[in-house]
Amino acid sequence: MSNSRNDKQTGASQQTRTPKTMKETERMRGGGMFGRGGMVGQKANNFGPSLRRLLSLLRAQRLKLVFVILFGVIAMALAALGPRVLGRATDLIFSGIIGKQLPAGISKEQAVEGARANGQGQIADLLSGIDLIPGQGIDFNAVGQVLLLVLGIYLVSSLLQFLQGYLLNDVVQATVYRLRTSVEAKLNRLPLVYFDRQPRGELLSRVTNDIDNISQSLQQTISQLLSAGLTVIFVLIMMFSISPVLTLVALVTIPATMSVAMVIMSRSGKQFAAQWRRTGMLNSQVEETYSGHALVKVFGRQREVQQAFEVENEALYQASYRAQFLSGMIMPISMFIGNLNYAVIAVMGGLRVANGTISLGDVQAFIQYSRQFTQPVTQIASMVNLLQSGVASAERVFEFLDADEELPDSKVTQFPAMQRGRVTFEHINFRYEEDQPLIEDLSLIAEPGQTVAIVGPTGAGKTTLVNLLMRFYELDLGSITLDGIDISSIPRAQLRSQIGMVLQDTWLFKGTIRDNIAYGKPAATEEEIVSAASAAFVDRFVHTLPDGYDTIIDDEGGRVSAGEKQLITIARAFLANPALLILDEATSSVDTRTELLVQQAMEALRGNRTSFVIAHRLSTIRDADLIVVMEEGRIVEQGTHTQLVSRGGAYATLYQAQFQEGEKAVVL
Repeated sequence: MSNSRNDKQTGASQQTRTPKTMKETERMRGGGMFGRGGMVGQKANNFGPSLRRLLSLLRAQRLKLVFVILFGVIAMALAALGPRVLGRATDLIFSGIIGKQLPAGISKEQAVEGARANGQGQIADLLSGIDLIPGQGIDFNAVGQVLLLVLGIYLVSSLLQFLQGYLLNDVVQATVYRLRTSVEAKLNRLPLVYFDRQPRGELLSRVTNDIDNISQSLQQTISQLLSAGLTVIFVLIMMFSISPVLTLVALVTIPATMSVAMVIMSRSGKQFAAQWRRTGMLNSQVEETYSGHALVKVFGRQREVQQAFEVENEALYQASYRAQFLSGMIMPISMFIGNLNYAVIAVMGGLRVANGTISLGDVQAFIQYSRQFTQPVTQIASMVNLLQSGVASAERVFEFLDADEELPDSKVTQFPAMQRGRVTFEHINFRYEEDQPLIEDLSLIAEPGQTVAIVGPTGAGKTTLVNLLMRFYELDLGSITLDGIDISSIPRAQLRSQIGMVLQDTWLFKGTIRDNIAYGKPAATEEEIVSAASAAFVDRFVHTLPDGYDTIIDDEGGRVSAGEKQLITIARAFLANPALLILDEATSSVDTRTELLVQQAMEALRGNRTSFVIAHRLSTIRDADLIVVMEEGRIVEQGTHTQLVSRGGAYATLYQAQFQEGEKAVVL
């Protein structure tokens, strides 16, 4: 196994180090194609701007939001009116009970005067504040009408709240749908260097876990904050209409509750940001361990991997615990303040009923309003933790969406198809890091139909060279031309559509063998698929499988071997019929017998195409038209196999190292 493959499967410690040499720079990119670099930087918590940006995503649904607010206003207004109307029923019952105890035939004023004359001033005050008729009991018809009215009010309010929730769910899900679409589009616009420097688990956490958390936060906080805010407004109106004095007493809870919430928010916000950052880091560690589980077992590193997991898991636990504990304090503290306020209002209300300044029904309604008032205030405070969690996730997603994209394509959208396949590298320069040159002043010409083999030690820049040809990276200086056209002026999609690539690491998605081959040409007919499979020697082993071309395989290969996977990828390239071909270590992981089949398939695939072959096994490229030897980003030799061996230079040294002991292969 080559060093480049080993480097792709190293642990998290290698991900976080900074490359010190040019070879390390190449190795840390796993050969430059699908490697991974350092960890993501920690973004500072910036609550206000991030919250405004998150809410701005809702603008596309502004019409539905108008109805959400309208339904909410009407529903909360009706809900606030309910206790006041219900208090009227209490007054009817109370006045009926008191009126029944008074002698019939006298007026209310006479009853009050009689009580005062008997020295019962407090009872007189109570009677003066009640709307009653002496001698008359409870008017059950009036009570029934009031109760039916209350029932109707609450039914309409509930219906409007249901419609509000339905529309709000549509708004939030449509917004998150567009956010996911934006993230997917962003993934396709990002340069390969971005993925080189991002652990896959961390990236997946941003585009899955964080977006899901945003969805839940928006769904719950918008609905509850809107309802709570409207409830506070309408309840305050009703409370002032009953008793301004009692209302002022109730308002004392607001500054107390909000002060507590603000103090806790300032501390819990940082912990929520740390929680989601740690979630991404743990996902990265788990994904890396899962991908390299075979290597972990081979080297007996299970204990070290478990310890690394425990460290990350403990860090996530601590961040999550602190965030949830701090935010969880808001609700009980707010409820305690609200209960104290409730007790004060109950005592003051009872005294005011006794002196006749307020009716019993109004006190009952006011007590209900005071509970309704403290509840949404407490609810708003408790929503802070959920909102902070959602904004922390939004910051991570926005950081991803704000990442630097690939340079825009040329405005010219159509170029002639490649005719000859002449590739020219003219004095190109490239570096991954500003202070670490990799390729300097390299020039190379591949004539039409030639097979150009690129060899050299790991870190020499071989894969980087073909990645530059594919425009996975952009040149610092110089130019690369295809048939005389500078590739920087060719749209990337059109350029890559004319180039086929067979990688060292095969990639198959979950689906049938037929689907995996057709990936190179989605509109291919069955005959074309079978023809490509036959040319790549896939057809011979497919018929040994129970379901033939309909055999389901997953992204790890499923029921096919490593060599068979490689043949499928070659069949995919056959079907695409590219004008230019790149073969990157396509036989490095197969046995000798399969290697012969792969070589034959690749030889047929190369045909009259201009081809670039990256190889460590020099036996596979002896028939190449041109062999280029690279060391430290420079071409040190080029020529045919025979010419280079006879010169006794770098290529001859490599060749002799591989075959000096009875032609025994040694992986460089």
